[in-house]
Amino acid sequence: MHSENTFAGAILKGISCELDVAEIRTTAQLRFGQVWVQVHYSGICASQVHEIDGLKGPDPFLPHLLGHEGSGTVLEVGEGVRFVKPGDHVVMHWRPGNGIQSASPKYDWNGKTVNAGSVTTFNSRAVVSENRLTPIPNWFDLRLAPLLGCAVTTAFGAIGNDAQVKIGESIVIFGVGGVGLAAVMAARLTTANPIIAIDLDQKKLDIALGLGATHVVNARHQDTVEVLRDLLGEEGADVAIETTGVKSVIEMAFSICSPIGRTVLVGVPDPKDPVSIATLPLHFGKKLIGSHGGSSKPHIDIPRLVKLVEIGKLELSTIPLTERPLTEINDAIADLRTGVPGRQLIRMS
Repeated sequence: MHSENTFAGAILKGISCELDVAEIRTTAQLRFGQVWVQVHYSGICASQVHEIDGLKGPDPFLPHLLGHEGSGTVLEVGEGVRFVKPGDHVVMHWRPGNGIQSASPKYDWNGKTVNAGSVTTFNSRAVVSENRLTPIPNWFDLRLAPLLGCAVTTAFGAIGNDAQVKIGESIVIFGVGGVGLAAVMAARLTTANPIIAIDLDQKKLDIALGLGATHVVNARHQDTVEVLRDLLGEEGADVAIETTGVKSVIEMAFSICSPIGRTVLVGVPDPKDPVSIATLPLHFGKKLIGSHGGSSKPHIDIPRLVKLVEIGKLELSTIPLTERPLTEINDAIADLRTGVPGRQLIRMS
């Protein structure tokens, strides 16, 4: 039996509903490959908003827990677990890493079953699949560690793995929320030039300039295509990173790339609003790449990013974080919807 098996969790009861923060319980022993984790902080990603809104259609698992990026401390491990041990500080992530893919847990909420996936972070404790945890040094700031669970690994992966940006290549980043800002940082480290950030919010663009963007475009007040043509010439960009998922922005990102440029789609589009592009350029070297978490491998990429933090090459503290307690998670989700700069962070203690 887990110690202290009653804990707080934010439960999705129905599509388009606010989350219900309530006391839930787990009474089962850990199964093969499962890990019992004390969650310290959780980030919030647009993916959770898509789940709440039912963007992918009917949800057969309601009610259930959410969240896929967090930091925690390992409390107990189940049989077969080899890559983490009690006392380890860990990044909680949705991309599979080292270890066992375990069965998904179920919790009890006043006699009702609450489902959960391989990792959930909108809860103060969690049963997590071993392969959704990567240990980090105890000196690493647990408040910043959730950024390595999705936003930063996705952004660095989109730049390095999906786009394979080369030294001196031009890059345009559409949307500078949490992932977009991290993409600016990654582009700076790869010595891309120019690094052009585009958004509707001047505050976000000002932050992007501080993180390494060489130029910014306020799409609310400027003709984006005209400005990009002035900056890049008729050839266009070597790389476009699209983080918004908005149909018109995806189409623009593809159009402004060079004839052999790469457009990487990080943002998730609305399936009810299909994108329309001319496909002929794909036959002659232009690339359209769908990114799945930046094709990151957490057990490889997270230690590399930790090393960059340790030597001062990557300053995660420069990404704005808006921190709230778990009881205010619906307010944090509202902030994400309205485009508050940076990343929304939930504090569990």
